[in-house]
Amino acid sequence: MTIKRLLHPIGPALPILMIIAAGPPAIQAQDAADFFRSNCTSCHTIGGGRLTGPDLKNVTQRKDRAWLIQFMQSPQAMIDRGDAYALQIKQESRDVIMPVISGMSPARAETLLTLIDAESKLEKSQFAGLQISDRPFTEQDVQQGMAIFMGHRKLANGGPPCVECHTVAGAGGFGGGRLGPDLSKAYERLQGRKSMGAWLYSPATPTMNLTFKNTALKANEEILPLLALFESTAQKGVEDDRAGTSAFFATGFLAAVACLGLFAVIWKARFRAVRDPLVETSARKVLGGR
Repeated sequence: MTIKRLLHPIGPALPILMIIAAGPPAIQAQDAADFFRSNCTSCHTIGGGRLTGPDLKNVTQRKDRAWLIQFMQSPQAMIDRGDAYALQIKQESRDVIMPVISGMSPARAETLLTLIDAESKLEKSQFAGLQISDRPFTEQDVQQGMAIFMGHRKLANGGPPCVECHTVAGAGGFGGGRLGPDLSKAYERLQGRKSMGAWLYSPATPTMNLTFKNTALKANEEILPLLALFESTAQKGVEDDRAGTSAFFATGFLAAVACLGLFAVIWKARFRAVRDPLVETSARKVLGGR
């Protein structure tokens, strides 16, 4: 009887325990997909071809998991050790070295490899890469790109304009923000339309990733014109000359001088308005005393 009573509460709990036990793999899979989307898609695809880094489709068939988990945690350490395959990846990526990604633990790397294996078996992975037109750019595309960059044309999903943090050759005015790098030659640095397009769609830097996480750029409506602009500035080979900074300080200096001049005029007028009555009052008292 006692045994029955002890066992009875366990029986109804079994389905709940089974549900709890079944939950984590689904959660882990979604977590891995979100992590891959936020940290990997700017440089890699799964079945969409090379970007800055290699296409990861069937990567576990090219190298064993133990090696891949080590590399994913610290690519530079593998290169520094002279690992032949790590050096090959670096060479094929034009000496661009994969950064250490925050939160890339052995367990995280394992879940990512499981995700890559599953996506590699699909006819088309959700991470096959950004689908963007390969048509030639036009001058109108370049102009539209500059309008988007400068914020004259609002982004569809409400993201901020590039000019708030970046500058580019030909931006005019004060030349744009200085928080981020000059993007005049970014098209060349990121190796063209496909790689830079992927980066614009899913930026890898923490600030950009957070900014555009819920306000992604539209592929052919926004990214394509921006790519046209960046291709144009890269071909010209001229970066922003920082004239905007000089203009900013010059304008500030002139404004300060103008303000000081205005204050001097106001003070002089006020000084006279106070002094003259005092002088007249004193003069009357002196004359009256005589």
